[in-house]
Amino acid sequence: MRTIELAAFLLLARAVFARPARAKGPAFTFPRPSVPQFERPGEEFPVVSKNGTQLPPFDYSYVFEQLIDHNNPSLGTFRQRYWHTYEFYEPGGPIILFMPGEVDASGYYNYLSNSTLNGQIAQKLNGAVVVLEHRFFGDSNPLPDMSVQSLRVHTVDQAINDLSYFAQNVELPMPNGDQLSPGKAPWILTGGSYGGALVSYTMSNKPDVFYAGYASSAVVQAIVDFWGYFEPIRQAMPANCSADIEAVISHVDSVLSTNDSAQITALKTTFGLQGLSHNDDFAAALQENLLAWQAMQPDDGPGGDFYAFCDALEVKNGVSAGPSGWGLDHALQAWGNFWKSGYYEQICGDDDNETCLGTYDATNPFWSYDFLDNTERSWQWLLCSEFGFYFTGAPANQPTIASRLVTPAWGERQCGYRFPGAFTNVSSSVDVPNARGVNTVYKGWSTTTERLIFANGINDPWREATVAADGSTNTGSEMQPHLLSDGFHCSDLLTSEGDASAKVKSVQDTALTYLEKWLAEWTPSA
Repeated sequence: MRTIELAAFLLLARAVFARPARAKGPAFTFPRPSVPQFERPGEEFPVVSKNGTQLPPFDYSYVFEQLIDHNNPSLGTFRQRYWHTYEFYEPGGPIILFMPGEVDASGYYNYLSNSTLNGQIAQKLNGAVVVLEHRFFGDSNPLPDMSVQSLRVHTVDQAINDLSYFAQNVELPMPNGDQLSPGKAPWILTGGSYGGALVSYTMSNKPDVFYAGYASSAVVQAIVDFWGYFEPIRQAMPANCSADIEAVISHVDSVLSTNDSAQITALKTTFGLQGLSHNDDFAAALQENLLAWQAMQPDDGPGGDFYAFCDALEVKNGVSAGPSGWGLDHALQAWGNFWKSGYYEQICGDDDNETCLGTYDATNPFWSYDFLDNTERSWQWLLCSEFGFYFTGAPANQPTIASRLVTPAWGERQCGYRFPGAFTNVSSSVDVPNARGVNTVYKGWSTTTERLIFANGINDPWREATVAADGSTNTGSEMQPHLLSDGFHCSDLLTSEGDASAKVKSVQDTALTYLEKWLAEWTPSA
């Protein structure tokens, strides 16, 4: 339950383990595969159950005593935050458990509402909804810091066990909340992106806990050399912009490969980045403009950051380029001017090139700060140890909008800076990151788990890590439906995106139909 002691504990923890003064470090961070945040209209209205009882507001949090280490329960427990409502619940209805993944979950309590698919499921099937915070994010910290030693219990396996242990042991703050464990009530596990992958992994690993699952944009296939991130962007972006970016990137790679310092300096100067010492840091910086694609959704208009970038390249004297673009000469200068006319200041402020975008200063304390509520460090640990997901240029036989000079080694070097000694004594039989192990244990693209819905958007930059990837041969089945829309990242989780796109709405409605059919077949086992 929620207690005053929790607030006191958190204040004390923040005082004792306060962050040091900020050390400036690289502005470039790989975007996390996170579910989108949103503001729910009308959230000032009270939450009322079906029998008229006024319930706590959605932002009211509770705590659950979760095991620090599921492999060693003697270490005790930590307080894992969760949010809960039984607004639409009737006896016999399901419990919908949603983990938003690699985020401070306090910004995601609106996923309890029917502004999301979770709430739509609850409303249609008379269910209750829970949002559970992932360990080592937000205020759900098993240990008092994020040192390498503490992060040893920050693994996919521990997260899976968290979900299972929570479902089997929580006493939900609702009538008969101690009589709703799996077996006594049907549990539906939902999630998006990394949280969606956890849905698949957990149902594969713990087949008797969750009766059904819904996984949106689920990045189930761990991939170290993740050049595929840029493929959906390249395929869906305006053809003229794609053509010109490909031309510039080809030129960049050609110049950087010459080892001609004068040519290289002139190229960097075009972008105002002549202060970057290392060529791969410069090449990686050019990915920054492409990453804005991930924030897009079907209801976005043409004025977003990504299209502002494309317009800077493709609109000249009020005229837009044709499908083949303006060509290298114009595109190179236009892209450089875009950086120099405001974009650099937007991402770097008054920092110099090396401070903002350089990644080679291993002595910068930025790398090893281990204070709590450090979302970036927590996610990087999972990338470095298990997933990889390093954004790289495409193979030589593929068109690319990202430089091929950025390789997995660029990211892996930074792992060594962030987590010194963490991966140096690993057995030679274990890959680092251990993406192969993740895919072997949890089945990745090849999962055969039943009563599991996968929903994806064709425009999602993370698509190539989902079952909708070009390289996946898993086409789904009646008991594992694969639903595809014209959406972006986790579009189908939001009711508003169904209002904006008929194809997203169709995915949502189809999923509800499957879940209703499966729930009608559920029988208690306890």
